Amino acid sequence: MAKGRSNRHQGKRSSTVTLVLFMLLMVTIILLMLLALGILSLPVGYDDESSSIGGRIKFKRLNLDIRGGERLGKRGEQWTEVLSWEPRAFIYHNFLSKEECMHLIDLAKPHMAKSVVVDSKTGKSKDSRVRTSSGMFLRRGQDKIITDIEKRIADYTFIPAEHGEGLQVLHYEAGQKYEPHYDYFLDEFNTRNGGQRIATILMYLSDVEEGGETVFPAAKGNFSSVTGWNEMSECAKRGLAVKPKMGDALLFWSMRPDATLDPSSLHGGCPVIRGNKWSSTKWMRVGEYSV
Repeated sequence: MAKGRSNRHQGKRSSTVTLVLFMLLMVTIILLMLLALGILSLPVGYDDESSSIGGRIKFKRLNLDIRGGERLGKRGEQWTEVLSWEPRAFIYHNFLSKEECMHLIDLAKPHMAKSVVVDSKTGKSKDSRVRTSSGMFLRRGQDKIITDIEKRIADYTFIPAEHGEGLQVLHYEAGQKYEPHYDYFLDEFNTRNGGQRIATILMYLSDVEEGGETVFPAAKGNFSSVTGWNEMSECAKRGLAVKPKMGDALLFWSMRPDATLDPSSLHGGCPVIRGNKWSSTKWMRVGEYSV
């Protein structure tokens, strides 16, 4: 009898071990499938000089060649870098190819005019000393390249392309800047079409020799420990700063997850010291934006 009971217990233990191993195998297979499809990505490293802004954690992005549009040029290795959680800001490295950057610049060049700001009382554009660049707007879906870029933005942000304003292309020469400002509105007039601006993606179309950084002066964190701090301009050292790099895209959110406005999203364009700065901005709304 004792031997029979022992054999039964051993059989149960063997069945349990087999079941556990089978479940682990299935979980492993599912994880591998998610990784292969790009639904799940693993962190590939982080800076040793981490700070309270999140240590600039980097997540490698799998480049799946699923083309629904007209792709121009080949992009380098893509990965997302967490810059800050206050505001929520991320860099998507190599979001655009060099050819896509040049395409946007070539489209914009013949139509550049002095940049203006929006009057919060009337909703109309007006000249201002706080913004000294030149710029123009490209129509949403203007050509196949733009349509592909806008779809890529929608896929990255999970905000439908129909919620986006047209791409704005900006050019800054030496000495030109954009003083710190908010992208969200504090009036009702500018939110009639599409509601509030929820997020912004700023794509750098060129490198800049010196200056021209995007700075967040109200961001939370100890930024002097960030890699490359000593290479930043004095303007950039006023807060969290991003140095322009052709093809990179900076995504930041003007609203918190609870739908309140985020004052830490205050940002500006530092003066260009040497070289030229080309960039393209896409503002995204809470609701569908009619164009």
